Amino acid sequence: MSMKVLVADDDLTSRNILQALLKQWNMDPIPAKDGLEAWDVLQKPDSPKLVLLDWQMPGLDGIDVLRKLKAVDSSGLSYVIFLTSRQEKADLVSALDAGADDYLSKPFDANELRARIDVGRRFLELRMELMERMNDLQEALDHVKTLQGILPVCMHCHKIRNDAESWEAIETYLESHSSAQISHGLCPECLEKYYPKE
Repeated sequence: MSMKVLVADDDLTSRNILQALLKQWNMDPIPAKDGLEAWDVLQKPDSPKLVLLDWQMPGLDGIDVLRKLKAVDSSGLSYVIFLTSRQEKADLVSALDAGADDYLSKPFDANELRARIDVGRRFLELRMELMERMNDLQEALDHVKTLQGILPVCMHCHKIRNDAESWEAIETYLESHSSAQISHGLCPECLEKYYPKE
């Protein structure tokens, strides 16, 4: 499945060139003619995670779009490349400070753009793989904290035989093998048996 790439540029010619290049590189370009349209696309559940963003656009400029995206992207699953005619070092610093991952000045070299997009694609793939592994580890941790299987319990004193083949109080066992906290109380039968009404 090809990766979606948002192409946000108010210049029709630039958008068409970028879309044609991305299709050649087996990617799925999603065009946006201004910052407002780009932001609308980025708010959708299946929005592109790789973003080519022009700086100067009507509605919202590229920096505004980037700041809004970074404010809601808590997972870090986006990669933004500024593609702009602004070439001053101060502009580069401003874009990176706002959260851009890369910066390329127009006119751009197609091979350089492809190389930078490939870096972004690899970054996103590694990030997604890392998140999947973290989720797997969390599930494994939750699994370890959940008691499973058959527990040997003494029918008289109600102690539990632990993994070391020794017997311990049920409260001690539960506290060390789960996230449960033990609270003591009295059932109605024991209340009647041990504390009969006078």
